[in-house]
Parts: sequence; C-alpha cells; structure tokens
Amino acid sequence: MEVFYIHPDNPQPRLIEQAADLLRRDQLIIYPTDTSYAFGCRLGAKDALAKLKQIRELDDKHQFTLLCRDLSEIANYATVDNVQFKQLKAHTPAPITFILTATKDVPKKLAHAKKKTIGIRVPSNPIAQALLEAMDEPILTSSLILPNRDDILDDPFEIEDLLGNQIDGLINAGIKTTKLTTIVDMTSSVPEVIRQGAADVDSLLL
Repeated sequence: MEVFYIHPDNPQPRLIEQAADLLRRDQLIIYPTDTSYAFGCRLGAKDALAKLKQIRELDDKHQFTLLCRDLSEIANYATVDNVQFKQLKAHTPAPITFILTATKDVPKKLAHAKKKTIGIRVPSNPIAQALLEAMDEPILTSSLILPNRDDILDDPFEIEDLLGNQIDGLINAGIKTTKLTTIVDMTSSVPEVIRQGAADVDSLLL
C-alpha cells in the first residue's frame, strides 16, 4: 500500500497525480471527503470494486455513489429535470448524497439492482476536488464503514493498521471530524430525507 501525506487545505499536485494514477490503474484507495475518509475507485474498475465489496461485505443491493467535480457531469449518469437541477445547484457542493434515477451509461453493477438509481455527490473538500480534477471523471465512492462496526474510521494511522494489506493507497490528511453525509432521495416529485447527516436540507423539502 502506498501512503500519500497530503496537506488538507493545499494539496500537493505531484502527490495528487500519484494517487490519481493508482485510480487509473484499477486500484482501491482511501481518501478524505468533506465528511470523513472514504473508499474510492475509478468508475468501471473491476478489481477495485471487488476488493471494496469484499472489505465492506456489500451485496448487490448496495446503493453506490459517484463523486463529481460539479453538476456539469451529472447528465451522463443521472436523469434530472429542470426543477431537480435547480435544487441540486442550490445545494452543491455540500455533504449531501442525492439519490437519482441512473442513466444507461451507469454500469449495471453500480446502479441499484431493483430501483436503477445512483447516488451523486459534489464535495467541497480540496483533496477530493483535486483528485477529481486530475481524474477528469467521477470517482466511485463508499463510506469507510467496516462490517461489525458502527463508527466510521477517522484516524489514518488506524486505517493503515486495519486495512493496509487490503487496499492499494491511502491519502493521509490527518484525523478528520467524522460525520455522515445527508442522503436525499430525489426520484419522486417530493424529495425525501433517507438519512439526516451533516447537511441541513430543510429548504429542499419546502
């Protein structure tokens, strides 16, 4: 496993590029987002996705999320109307995952098996944004929650101890305040909060 010590506010471009290169080579990494550390891999990466599913013991019903730089990429992966787009624009970037109807461009393994939905999230974290910029495409992301544990790991040295032999790369940006993202289902006419997390979305529900 490669470890990259990256400044949380001013990410070093050379190290970001090295981490992005791991993603391009179908590797699984752990990186910081605006709420906590998370797993990340390239969209369509078979080996990395298999590792992720094995580590987290995920089944085919798991709702995956795509981390996007901004909303310009959203039409490739999710179907949104004008009203939904305005709502998304008013609430990004933020620690919110929006559940949307997936397009046919989303690999079947990533869209929810029955609902055909995909999670979309636009982060404000400088490292996550730099990584997305380097990749020039969304990153498949998943919370750093391990089986039989309720807490999300927030100490990169503990992450290294527990998962160092199962992942390919770790971006160490120091201990993060651990929060959960707010999850909002946007697939019906009225948005529904599935999980209340770090972000207040009351204005979405009016």
